[in-house]
Amino acid sequence: MAPPRPPPRTTPSRALPAASTALTSHSPDETRRIGALLGDLLEPGDVVLLEGNLGAGKTVFAQGVAAGLGVEAPVTSPTFTLIHEHSGRLMFYHVDLYRIEGDAEAVDLGLEDYFYGGGVTLVEWSGRAPGVLPAEHLAIQLQPRGESERAIRLVASGRRYVALLAAFERRITGT
Repeated sequence: MAPPRPPPRTTPSRALPAASTALTSHSPDETRRIGALLGDLLEPGDVVLLEGNLGAGKTVFAQGVAAGLGVEAPVTSPTFTLIHEHSGRLMFYHVDLYRIEGDAEAVDLGLEDYFYGGGVTLVEWSGRAPGVLPAEHLAIQLQPRGESERAIRLVASGRRYVALLAAFERRITGT
C-alpha cells in the first residue's frame, strides 16, 4: 500500500529551473556505482525517471540507486508486476511502465500516490505515461555505445533536482 500523499512539489505557472549533465559508464559495474552515488543523495519524495531502449541498462542503474538507498534485497525489473517496493534507508518504489499504454493505466495503478509519498520513486519507461509524471523530477537517459559502454544524461527539472544534480556532480568529480 502506498503512503499518504502530501501536496505535489511543483512551481505553478512559472518555468522550472533546469540543469543537465552527461557522463559515460564503461561497464555494468560502473553504471551501478553511478546509480549508487545518486541513491545516496536521494531524499523522501524524490522522483527519478529512467529512459532507454531495451538493454540500455535501466535496471542496472536502478540496482545502483537501490544500493545507495541501503536496499539489501535483490532488485530486478518489475516488468510483469509493474511495481516493486523495497525497504532501505528510505522506501524504494521501483516502477516499470513498459506494459502500460498511457496515462489512464498509470493512474489506475495509483502511481501518483508513490510520487508524493515519503520514499523514492524510480520509474523505468517513464515516457509511457507522461501526463501523470510530476513536473519536478530527475530524468536519466541511458544509451548504449557498444557492448558495455553507456552514455548517461541526467536532466534536472525543478529547484530540488537542480540542487541534487549539483551535489551528484560534486560527488562524481570528487570536488
